[in-house]
Amino acid sequence: MPGGHIQLVALTKRFTEVAVDSIDLTVDSGEFFSLLGPSGCGKTTTLRLIAGFEQPTSGRILLDGTDMAGVAPHKRNVNTVFQSYALFPFLSVFDNVAFGLRYHKLSKQEIASKVHEALDLVQMSSYEKRRPGALSGGQQQRVALARALVLGPAVLLLDEPLGALDAKLRRSLKVELKALQERVGITFLYVTHDQEEALTMSDRLAVMNSGQIVQIGAPRQIYEEPADTYVADFLGVSNLMEVDVVERGPGTQCCVKVGDSALDVERGDVDALGTAHAVIRPERVRIEQHGTAGPNRVPAMVERLVFLGAATQVMLRLAAGAQLQALVQNDGQHPDHLAQGTPVHVYLAPDALRVLRGGGKTALEEPDELKVS
Repeated sequence: MPGGHIQLVALTKRFTEVAVDSIDLTVDSGEFFSLLGPSGCGKTTTLRLIAGFEQPTSGRILLDGTDMAGVAPHKRNVNTVFQSYALFPFLSVFDNVAFGLRYHKLSKQEIASKVHEALDLVQMSSYEKRRPGALSGGQQQRVALARALVLGPAVLLLDEPLGALDAKLRRSLKVELKALQERVGITFLYVTHDQEEALTMSDRLAVMNSGQIVQIGAPRQIYEEPADTYVADFLGVSNLMEVDVVERGPGTQCCVKVGDSALDVERGDVDALGTAHAVIRPERVRIEQHGTAGPNRVPAMVERLVFLGAATQVMLRLAAGAQLQALVQNDGQHPDHLAQGTPVHVYLAPDALRVLRGGGKTALEEPDELKVS
């Protein structure tokens, strides 16, 4: 069984305010685990507590069953990759990667062997004589990874390491980083505010808000079954509609109304009848010709079209007044009813709708055209 098992028990950190609020978390050995949330939610503080750069106010940090309280950062079997990379500008790539090894009383041959192995792992062997200033951002990130991995940590902590890169480079390095983690087999704990990064790379992830963990699970589970409106809105693009729950069915089923339209919902978190919020992802909204009959169909008007390349974002206004957005793949067809100002019907499938309890959203907000999952 490889090392790298992390357990946080009632972990709390107070500055002038509570930054981490009594969180419990277990990360399995060899897992790629992400902490996801907005700025100020406590994710980076949690990472710094595990690294030893901050000391907890209360609670425990266990690494492979050993309590890390009082253990200095350099004596913990973890290493950290920062967003800034923190490379030494006056040292070559080889010497940057070898820097930590020189304190472990290894021979020159052992150091060279380990450095070459680490650089080969991140595909930077041919750049070992260059200095960081002669490298691109993506190459510097690879060197920072090699420097962290060369010491053989049980856990690699990554604090938004792709944040300083352009969007195209981030997309390619996300795939590389996940492949690298699978290859080395150690635990990666990744901090990000980018929901696409968390969905792409994580085996599991935790969504944080105000110092607390709101939901933990696999990316698909959290995306399709958010615990509350905060998670639904933060992870991906969501349509959040204020609805009235008019009937409770068996299990998680219920019936809601949006204006005069009744909608059957297969997945509901409903304690009582009355006002609630329903969520549906834009890719599950189906736009049909106006007048299309059948259940779970709501009249609407096309307000705006936003071309995104592979898809078109369609901004809709329901007859009840709420805004909705749909994502239509660009497959070469140009249907007449997808034009600004055209009346349509939208089909909201019962298995795509979910009624949620509150948690950060109380009403539908203006859809963000730039927030695309």
